[in-house]
Amino acid sequence: MGITGTQPRLKNLELAAVGGSDVHVKMLAAPINPSDINMIQGNYGLLPKLPAVGGNEGVGQVVAVGSSVTGVKPGDWVIPANAGLGTWRTEAVFSEEVLVGVPKDIPLPSAATLSVNPCTAYRMLVDFEQLQPGDCVIQNASNSGVGQAVIQIAAALGLRTINVVRDRPDIQKLTERLKNLGADHVITEEEIRKHEMKNFLKDVPQPRLALNCVGGKSSTELLRHLAPGGTMVTYGGMAKQPVIASVGLLIFKDLKLRGFWLSQWKKDHSPDQFKELILTLCNLIRRGQLTAPACSQVPLQDYQRALEASTQPFVSSKQILTM
Repeated sequence: MGITGTQPRLKNLELAAVGGSDVHVKMLAAPINPSDINMIQGNYGLLPKLPAVGGNEGVGQVVAVGSSVTGVKPGDWVIPANAGLGTWRTEAVFSEEVLVGVPKDIPLPSAATLSVNPCTAYRMLVDFEQLQPGDCVIQNASNSGVGQAVIQIAAALGLRTINVVRDRPDIQKLTERLKNLGADHVITEEEIRKHEMKNFLKDVPQPRLALNCVGGKSSTELLRHLAPGGTMVTYGGMAKQPVIASVGLLIFKDLKLRGFWLSQWKKDHSPDQFKELILTLCNLIRRGQLTAPACSQVPLQDYQRALEASTQPFVSSKQILTM
């Protein structure tokens, strides 16, 4: 049983026989991410052939394996090696090469949300600037899945974070929650545009790295606060507006504009390097330095409710489908 099509619906699918290199997986939990919605809408960088099962992330348990499978065994937990696997289903037969084993001693929500947002956060923090403990990172969409992972991984690496969020009725509660995750500063989109922000940021090292998931005016503000020679990495465009960089900032501050897409990173790196990244993140989870975002677990049958909730503004809880 899985969720398929451009107009998502629940459908019974025939289970393939388990071949020599195949793995029969019972899905346990799978989140709904913005990229999943983008894929259904047809405006993502990777689109499966239709009809297709939705969901790019999740965790399942191995039920049976083919005779030539060596990497996993029945009872193991597995996650997708790449996007487009179709995780919004109760069970499936996959080729061993599209799965990565994960330890079972981490919480289920952490395993289900491990392969997209935390991986994106870690790579952006490590790959673009050679940051040292005490250095500063600024980001927008700080309450997103990636944003929360950035806060925690940065804290584990000894980095300080300036976290920009949209103003909302419960801004104080959100600020406290992000600070409990390790955020050093939480400011609103409105506050960062005020003149007083210069005085506030005098006591903070100028960020050498900015992480942009919004675009438009929000990304322009991030650029204004970057240190000379700094880098802004764009990994999303929630405002559906272009990144606008002033000529002066590019010339006189020599700022760099880069993009990041985890699927491209995986194409450029070996499966073993992805497995190494997953194990690094699992170690942070075990040490209590990386927790799953706030989640609402919804039975697969109630997928419509979960999809609607995931597209509402100011939702602080990620929808996770449970099978």
